[in-house]
Amino acid sequence: MEKWPIGVFASVDAGLGVHFDVVQELGIPTVQIHAPHKQTRTPEVAQEFLERCNSAGIKLTCVFGGFDGESYADIPTTKQTVGLVPAETRAARVEEMKEISDFAKLLGCDTVALHIGFVPEDRDSDDYKELVSVTQGLLDHVKVNGQNLNLETGQESADHLLDFISDVGRDNLKINFDPANMILYGTGDPIAALKRVGHLVGSVHCKDATWAAEEKRGIDWGAEVPLGEGDVGMGTYLRTLDDIGYTGPLTIEREIPEDREQQKTDIGKAVSLLTELKKQLG
Repeated sequence: MEKWPIGVFASVDAGLGVHFDVVQELGIPTVQIHAPHKQTRTPEVAQEFLERCNSAGIKLTCVFGGFDGESYADIPTTKQTVGLVPAETRAARVEEMKEISDFAKLLGCDTVALHIGFVPEDRDSDDYKELVSVTQGLLDHVKVNGQNLNLETGQESADHLLDFISDVGRDNLKINFDPANMILYGTGDPIAALKRVGHLVGSVHCKDATWAAEEKRGIDWGAEVPLGEGDVGMGTYLRTLDDIGYTGPLTIEREIPEDREQQKTDIGKAVSLLTELKKQLG
């Protein structure tokens, strides 16, 4: 691939991604996808999707896992429901993530990803140790499939995420860096965080957001906004990606599937912005 091919977060049949026809219409060469529902994670669906990608000249770069029962209604609800952290759903979700890895293998994709959830702060707690253990088991399964597992940033500070990755101790555990999530969750300056974790970044999102009021950060959401209109600073973001040696896809994510036309408009503008910044940065 060329340096920094444009990408977009897309959907087979589920999730926040844009529809495939929009990807084709905008001429975007790479996609990450949200894993489809269980009943459609089949060899037939995989083959059909691959044929669509191949005929359109689109490369699949990552398959994201997500689970029934997750809710991002507010930050406390996210803590209670998202990823592998909630103990009551952990075992079932680990098994489902293994199935998603198997589906990604059918697609010839070497990267799977997920929001693991809010990793417990106490590294000596039983809950933290159990999360480390099940993540190790998942990574071993993923490695047999020839894949890396990328953790989406935002729900932990850069330092806590690095501690967790170190404790897991698997070389196929990487990071999908989303600068807007650091702002949305109030967990740290995205550029400083990128510099801290840059050696582990395997994929990125290009998404923008504005901070919540200072006294509300980490309590209430910031606000997602169109790329270039928030507090990330996309020029600085791309320069930092260049500094850390990241050359992979710049995958645009715009989480407004309920307004398809606005989503399409915003992604089109994001493509133009990133294309111009790429030219400026060489």
